[in-house]
Amino acid sequence: MRETFIDTMTELLAEDPRTAVVLADISAASFAPAARRHPDRVLNVGIREQLLVGVAGGLALTGLRPVAHSYAPFLVERAYEQIKLDLGHQGVSAVLVSVGASYDRAAAGRTHLGPADVALLDTLPGWTVHVPGHRDEVPALLRSTVAADGPAYLRLSTQHNDRARGNDGALQVVRDAGPGAPLLVAVGPLLDPALAAVAGLPVTVAYTHRPRPFDTAALRALAGTEVILVEPYLAGTSARVVGAALADRPHRLLALGVGREELRRYGSAEDHSRWHGLDAAGLRRSVAAFLAAVPAPA
Repeated sequence: MRETFIDTMTELLAEDPRTAVVLADISAASFAPAARRHPDRVLNVGIREQLLVGVAGGLALTGLRPVAHSYAPFLVERAYEQIKLDLGHQGVSAVLVSVGASYDRAAAGRTHLGPADVALLDTLPGWTVHVPGHRDEVPALLRSTVAADGPAYLRLSTQHNDRARGNDGALQVVRDAGPGAPLLVAVGPLLDPALAAVAGLPVTVAYTHRPRPFDTAALRALAGTEVILVEPYLAGTSARVVGAALADRPHRLLALGVGREELRRYGSAEDHSRWHGLDAAGLRRSVAAFLAAVPAPA
């Protein structure tokens, strides 16, 4: 996904003089050819992520459409105040593009883990969030996001599904178990593990790579009384959205994602998926237990 973003962004810089890229050393070497061609629109501020977002805000004030890029914890957690003030409070917007996702670079330690990014952006109004599940979803998402005017976050990962899905962001039914079946909504690269987890179970599976704004109209049309969220970031991030969308009807919700406990481990991305129960086996255990549970009498 990272290479696809760089290729597509390089094309956009050549096609659209309104675009600019702001870097904090991450991917700077890959953008070097573009920087030579567009030295006024490819800016590397060094390892200063707060400045990265501040510069993006300044560029936006001049009428440019800036794309700010770094690792997720550096881009969102470290620079959260600048996102809130230099973009939101100034009334301008930018496109934030991260790599690393929740634990792609787990071997680099806690500094490179960023499962809280989407939850943090959820505290600010008006953000669109894209979480592609395959590299082939990235070009259309990036192009449409850059062409728009609002604040947007594109969350790239080394984890991926076996193939790309639709690019409109609406909930897309991938597996239909019939009317009234429990509904599982998988976000981005967790679709394939979720499908493997519910093999043989009467569960409808829907996919989205745009959790914000969440497709609540389709959720209401598809959901029965049992809804399962499978998200590749902090568990429960979309629980409030689902709860609000279904507030007028009885329902049970299982929200799966990266746990809140401090693991204090390195390991690989695959290790962390297993430890957080986000591999197929872990998801199967959670979903089976949820479906087997008998709701308490009203």
